[in-house]
Amino acid sequence: MATGTWDLTRSSLRELFLFSSLSDAQLDWLLGHASLTQWPAGTEVVREGDPAASFHVLLSGTLRMTKQDAGGEVELKRSGQRGAYCGAIRFFHLEEHQTYPTSVHALSDLVLLTLPADELAAQFRSWFPMSAHLLEGSYANWLTTDAIVGRRRQLLALGQLSAGLTHELNNPAAAAERATAALRRQATATQVAFVQLIEDGVGPRALRELLRQRDRLVNRLSSVPSSTALQRTDREDEIDGWLETHALEQVWEAPSIFAGAGVTTADLAEVTHSAGPSFASDALRWLAHALESELLLSEIQESISRMSALVGATQEYTHLDRTPYAWIDVHDGLRATLALLHTKIGPRIRVTELYDRRLPRIPAYPAELNQVWTNLIDNAVAAMDGAGTLTLRTTLVSDQVCVEIRDTGHGIPSENRRRVFEPFFTTRPVGEGDGLGLDTAWRIVVERHHGDLRVESEPGDTRFQVLMPTAERQPPR
Repeated sequence: MATGTWDLTRSSLRELFLFSSLSDAQLDWLLGHASLTQWPAGTEVVREGDPAASFHVLLSGTLRMTKQDAGGEVELKRSGQRGAYCGAIRFFHLEEHQTYPTSVHALSDLVLLTLPADELAAQFRSWFPMSAHLLEGSYANWLTTDAIVGRRRQLLALGQLSAGLTHELNNPAAAAERATAALRRQATATQVAFVQLIEDGVGPRALRELLRQRDRLVNRLSSVPSSTALQRTDREDEIDGWLETHALEQVWEAPSIFAGAGVTTADLAEVTHSAGPSFASDALRWLAHALESELLLSEIQESISRMSALVGATQEYTHLDRTPYAWIDVHDGLRATLALLHTKIGPRIRVTELYDRRLPRIPAYPAELNQVWTNLIDNAVAAMDGAGTLTLRTTLVSDQVCVEIRDTGHGIPSENRRRVFEPFFTTRPVGEGDGLGLDTAWRIVVERHHGDLRVESEPGDTRFQVLMPTAERQPPR
């Protein structure tokens, strides 16, 4: 740092927007307390957390402001505008032992006008007592509001996640509970039916053949193709007709079970041949109970797999088991978000996923990006009033990964389009939106990840595009 040779005069100070309206006496005070300092490119002008001793005004060069958080350093702003200010910018605040809120780095050689913060604060309150009170109150209110809104935002996100997960888990859990109760009954019925075959006098050789037939049909269950309700009804009618033709209609509950298990009339003929005419009804009844037990086991397994997938999606969404900053595949977060919002999206909204799987990984805070996907998808669903098409598309635009979330809702009026990223701005009815979703998304994408967030809208076609850099701008420390 060295003292510069710039001339400070009333006229030169008035060229700076901060001082343009000050009186001669006020300018004279500044001239008596200001100094010119020079900072070579690459140096750190002030460091976040150090005592806030100086207020700086940019005269020439380009500076960069950064802030530390749990994941590393975040760039807040770059400026080369003459008159931009930094350092002890909260000098007006009546707080002892103030520290610099951000770090400031010289991107090029800088010339700064530097003022002592404590003396400037006292003089500012003397010159503008009402303004000082208003600024003090405004800043205090901002701190309180930011804290309350931040907590509310976190609680709302947690509440939405908990409600969605609870609802999604309840369906497979209830299905597994019902299937377990039915399986207990079927297991007992299968044992009773097999004992009945033995008591009826079916020989060991025939029993072994029946068990072989059961195993063959059970092993085939996993490869039975899915069918429509009409196709299944046709198969039930075919099996029912076959049973009636062979005087086996007393096995009244069997047709629906056999149809669901993919059993054909040829299979039934083979089973009845193995059991013999005298034991055909009991053999088919036993087989129906055995196959129903296997179908129930498959249903339980499917329910458990669904619950496991939901837990996995929750872990992917929150990234509880990962570091906060990582090189990620954006598709993982998109899929996890869709899984957790499945119920909210509803059956009348068609979801189309058009992903370019060749996209490179990007450096990001994945849990924060998932909050972006959640906010954008939630807005899209709300705009469609429960019916329409939601399209998620990924592509590469220059050197950025582009995630586009598109809906067929009512669109955003042109007069509102430029305001959608403002905090607390919302077009939803009172109580249905806090106006923070898109503001949060903007902060995460633009300020946190150095990306871009754009919107294009007309009735029936609204597109939000998130562009994320593929290169690490400033690796976290």
